[in-house]
Amino acid sequence: MIVIAKLAAKKGMENKMETILKGIISDVDKEKDTLVYTLNKSQSNPSVFLFYEKYKNADALSFHSSSPYFKKLLKDLEPVLAKEPEIDLYEEIGKINSK
Repeated sequence: MIVIAKLAAKKGMENKMETILKGIISDVDKEKDTLVYTLNKSQSNPSVFLFYEKYKNADALSFHSSSPYFKKLLKDLEPVLAKEPEIDLYEEIGKINSK
């Protein structure tokens, strides 16, 4: 299960948002069924951030989404978000192997 989460910071709040988003990574790293959790920043618009997330299954995503640190992340993001995050779910249907 793949999740793409796109978030936009209010003007002037980009650094604050980056700090908040980076703050959850160490907690997510401890989730045994979260396979990939990558934070990215747009090269063309520094207020836009994107998480690429890969979970073993729906239960792993549910565990992540209900964790106390994820709930805290949502609360901490409220004052810096320019709009609601865009969340899309995907099914992986092809890939290359690590090089």
